[in-house]
Amino acid sequence: MAAQMFETVLVANRGEIAVRVIRTLRSMGVRSVAVYSDADADARHVREADTAVRIGPAPAAESYLSVERLLRAAARTGAQAVHPGYGFLAENAGFARACAEAGLVFIGPPADAIALMGDKIRAKETVQAAGVPVVPGSSGSGLTDAQLAEAARGIGMPVLLKPSAGGGGKGMRLVRDAGKLADEIAAARREARASFGDDTLLVERWIDRPRHIEIQVLADGHGNVVHLGERECSLQRRHQKIIEEAPSVLLDEATRAAMGEAAVQAARSCGYRGAGTVEFIVPGTDPSSYYFMEMNTRLQVEHPVTELVTGLDLVEWQLRGAAGEPLAFAQDDITLTGHAVEARLCAEDPARGFLPSGGTVLRLREPEGDGIRTDSGLSEGTEVGSLYDPMLSKVIAYGPDRASALRKLRAALAQTVTLGVQTNAGFLRRLLAHPAVVSGDMDTGLVEREADSLVSTEVPEEVYEAAAAVRLDALRPRGDGWTDPFSVPDGWRLGGTPKPAVFHLRVTDPVEHTPRGTHTVTDDSVSVTLDGVRHTFHRAADWLGRDGDAWHVRDHDPVAASLTRAGQAGADSLTAPMPGTVTVVKVAVGDEVSAGQSLLVVEAMKMEHVISAPHAGTVTELDVAPGTTVAMDQVLAVIAPVEEETA
Repeated sequence: MAAQMFETVLVANRGEIAVRVIRTLRSMGVRSVAVYSDADADARHVREADTAVRIGPAPAAESYLSVERLLRAAARTGAQAVHPGYGFLAENAGFARACAEAGLVFIGPPADAIALMGDKIRAKETVQAAGVPVVPGSSGSGLTDAQLAEAARGIGMPVLLKPSAGGGGKGMRLVRDAGKLADEIAAARREARASFGDDTLLVERWIDRPRHIEIQVLADGHGNVVHLGERECSLQRRHQKIIEEAPSVLLDEATRAAMGEAAVQAARSCGYRGAGTVEFIVPGTDPSSYYFMEMNTRLQVEHPVTELVTGLDLVEWQLRGAAGEPLAFAQDDITLTGHAVEARLCAEDPARGFLPSGGTVLRLREPEGDGIRTDSGLSEGTEVGSLYDPMLSKVIAYGPDRASALRKLRAALAQTVTLGVQTNAGFLRRLLAHPAVVSGDMDTGLVEREADSLVSTEVPEEVYEAAAAVRLDALRPRGDGWTDPFSVPDGWRLGGTPKPAVFHLRVTDPVEHTPRGTHTVTDDSVSVTLDGVRHTFHRAADWLGRDGDAWHVRDHDPVAASLTRAGQAGADSLTAPMPGTVTVVKVAVGDEVSAGQSLLVVEAMKMEHVISAPHAGTVTELDVAPGTTVAMDQVLAVIAPVEEETA
């Protein structure tokens, strides 16, 4: 019997991937069902779907991770299949089995393949048996902390600790000092348990200056498996990919074919079906020596670059394969044309150490044009909180060659505006202009080594000038009638010399700024001319942006600031560096602490931040407990310093 396409598909995800899947469903004439938590009631994916179902409150455990609620939503809407996107339950074998038991088609690989490849230890053993080279590392599952440490010392430092049950950099720890193994193993287990519900770890040899290259595979239910070439994913920060491209400048045709065949064998070894990615670590000095790292049994975040160079819609072929259709092409039919590069736009603040950010999107401008694609879950008014992944959108550029694709992507990031939420757009634009990136001489440590040179912590004078111009404009009288001279902000004083206006402003540190240039202010922009140079910014409320960078310029009241608890405590107070949830409290009031001692852990957007003692002293105040939700800059604790003894 011929395969029959689904009439209705439930998308068990949120944000940009839900919007992207819905786009293909619409193009294929398939009815889409969105699901949403209370935090996403007015989200873009909800508005773009044919119908939507509320599945619970904001916490993911009670909504997007609830198998029961997702299956109930599918039953209520008559869905015949479920697309999991990526993240959440996309690589959860239990969810795939539950879908099958409920009579739903899971648009992904078989549950057994998910379980096998989701266990990194078993996955390595399986592909190794199929002739695929693997990274040297520990063997066996369920290793204790002591066994992991012993294996690490046996392999030789440096080593990489990895959660067996998950990916995306969560819980991964690069350890160069054997003396820190115990602390790093404990931290890796804690993050793995929080992210995947499983704290099983493995340890692998760390390859210095490696390249991260992955192969996209497609498999149907009729025994056909092909690869769609590679993606270079070496530009990473904290083991998280931030820039991806296809094809890689590192590989020649022979190596590409060999790695592709290895990926196909890895897929065959686990009875794979659907779209998947086989990830390899490659020594930059010897591309022919590549090692299997893991297989992601889902659609990848970076799948658009493969779509652009192959001309294939991967979501469409996921759907066709899940419906029982055979692949309509063989390996020899697949060609790579041109070059594509993708940048991940995340809610994070590079100037504050890439801490997660949040807020309301007040003004949104997403790039478009020839060779530009934006996959986004954003709209003006979107609330970006701390409960979900920080990725907001992806900007992808395509060109006939790598140089043109990079140039287009830099320009597209300069056009990107997301005022109200701090993002990494400006940082990514500068990264793409780095000489090593332009030349293709990259490795997975490049971003960490060069981050400081790509982050601007100094606030340009023109930013304060533009902020002052907006405030001056707000003070100017409106209308054609009589104007009270005392209301005009020109510094005029009765019987005295005019005094220029002074504004107390703050981005990070407070400043006093006296406007000195010429200004033009509109509802959504402000231009200032300083020393003959014109600077134009997008604006919304107290936010200013240009070339992908943004500044939240607030009014600063020196008197009021001195009266706050944080101001009174000064350097003795520990404040939240980001909005999030306190997960660990290691001290109590009255405890004596040493400088640099770890006291608290705050988590936001699946990222942990350790709060350490600024100096030796005594804990005099502690205002939080595990589970406490905190705002950015909220006082968490106060450490009274040790008094110096006098002679």
